[in-house]
Amino acid sequence: MAYRPGRRGDDSDEDSASSKSKKASAAKRSINEALKRALDLASNPGDGDEEPEVLAAPEVEVDPSKALPEDADADAEGAMDNPLPLSNMRERAKYIPLRLTYEERKTLRLVAAAIAVSDYTNIVDVQFKQRTRRQHTQLQQIVAFLTGLVSAIDYEQGQQVLHDRNFQPHEPMLRDALEIFRRYKIINPDKFRSEYGKLIYLLQDSLSEQVQPLLEISLHKPIRTVYALLEECNALALLDDPLISIATNEILHDKNKSRTKIQRDIKQKEQAAELLVRRYKTATLSSELIRQCLYSIGDNVSFLNANLKPVLDCIELLKEYFDPASHTAASSSSSASSSASSSSSSSYSLGIAEGRAGARLTHSHETQYHYVLQSLTLWANILEDMYRLWYLAEQELLNSTAMPYELKDTGQGLQRVQRAPRVFAAMHDLLVYTQRQLTLSSEGNVHTVSSGNQGYNRNWVGTSVVHLGDHNVPNALVFIDKYAQVSRILSPLMTTLRNLERLVEENSGLERYMQTYGGLRKAKQDILHDFFTHGFDGSGGDNFFDAGSCIDGRLTSAWHWCSQLAGKPFYPLFKLTGFASFDGEFDK
Repeated sequence: MAYRPGRRGDDSDEDSASSKSKKASAAKRSINEALKRALDLASNPGDGDEEPEVLAAPEVEVDPSKALPEDADADAEGAMDNPLPLSNMRERAKYIPLRLTYEERKTLRLVAAAIAVSDYTNIVDVQFKQRTRRQHTQLQQIVAFLTGLVSAIDYEQGQQVLHDRNFQPHEPMLRDALEIFRRYKIINPDKFRSEYGKLIYLLQDSLSEQVQPLLEISLHKPIRTVYALLEECNALALLDDPLISIATNEILHDKNKSRTKIQRDIKQKEQAAELLVRRYKTATLSSELIRQCLYSIGDNVSFLNANLKPVLDCIELLKEYFDPASHTAASSSSSASSSASSSSSSSYSLGIAEGRAGARLTHSHETQYHYVLQSLTLWANILEDMYRLWYLAEQELLNSTAMPYELKDTGQGLQRVQRAPRVFAAMHDLLVYTQRQLTLSSEGNVHTVSSGNQGYNRNWVGTSVVHLGDHNVPNALVFIDKYAQVSRILSPLMTTLRNLERLVEENSGLERYMQTYGGLRKAKQDILHDFFTHGFDGSGGDNFFDAGSCIDGRLTSAWHWCSQLAGKPFYPLFKLTGFASFDGEFDK
């Protein structure tokens, strides 16, 4: 059966029919024969294989609209019209993965262990002299991985697979196991960072036109979502119930709330969940499945609280400490008075100049303020829409037949460069949405910046170029991993500021130390000023052309600031609050 990208793994009728037709064929091809034939081709290259291989994609003009999977979800394709599918729960649930059950977690640990010991990308993503040698290596490594997985699940069946190399009887089980791992990764972006990349690339190769016909199975299964489960059970009305927002809300710690109020919120949440269970329980939708859906939506709420809240807090601090109107007033006061207290505010100008302190941009205080505000707002919108972007990214990555990748040196080693038109279109929608959002929020008082800036409107600071499918952001996987790191930058920064404030309140000795520094406000303002200037100055690129004010360059500059943190004069304040690293947790 020829594999069709994006085909659902549970279309058992067509799969079984195809399986019967294959079994009826007397000339059934086995994996051993395929491996032997591939090795023979590799050992005896043809006329066109003497030169070192350039693993380029076929020169085919692909229409992005026609590159969609034939049976892709129509709602997913139409979602481009709505850049933020969070306006209603029915739309939002289409991209929320189901929380894993207890039995699925056993399978998760098994797949995680199997992919952890695999060295697939290091073996496959290297230069080969002949294309057939790479295809043979791909097939060999995929077969080894699948054989080990089957053997770990059932030893006797694994022995049978070792003998006949026939994976067709295990195709549903393998699909389910790999889907469970992918689903868990989306729910927990910080987990299995390297393992997920290896698995996606392995799946990508297994679905290619060269390898998939030899395997004779498809390992791709779409992610199980809350919407898909409720649609199967004819219970989509659950998503429209007003109680669902109460039943899935996360009760966060708030020092302004009393213990009684927190307990009341928890009880109200539990009562709303039980009421939904009684209201929508049917013969096909059990109470356990309803709770699983509610827990899954709650996981999405927790993701937003953990990843989106630091960005919103950072925006509030930017407005509190560096608002252009306040800065203008402080500068006027400074020019009218010679006192040190009145001139201190002007020293916190966000203005940067190209060539000074590593900056590659030139902005006044007002322009830099809007540049940072626009960048943070765009990051917030991306994180709010992350589940949909991840859903589209997997469709692009596992659609290698219509969207083949090219293995090339991007300056950071060999990377799989692959176009991602759907993710690019979604990113474009988010960018336009952000521009409109900031224009409307200013209530007509938008400050016009340099007319030479490129973008979709005259108020956007910097360029609106989105790198995707080039040497900067090679493919959709790198894109997702890049923007999943936003909270890893801002969360430690916000945690440091909160811990600093808490420690000053609890420790009188530290309070005296902070007074010698200049006070808590000065410490916070020093940290934020340095981040908002040097974390958004266009630096961090490998060369001058890769740095600047493009959409991806903004995040590159922020990461570059993180790498320079140890040399900052306020770094001891970070260590004082328990900061370990941007990839680690805070010490207790």
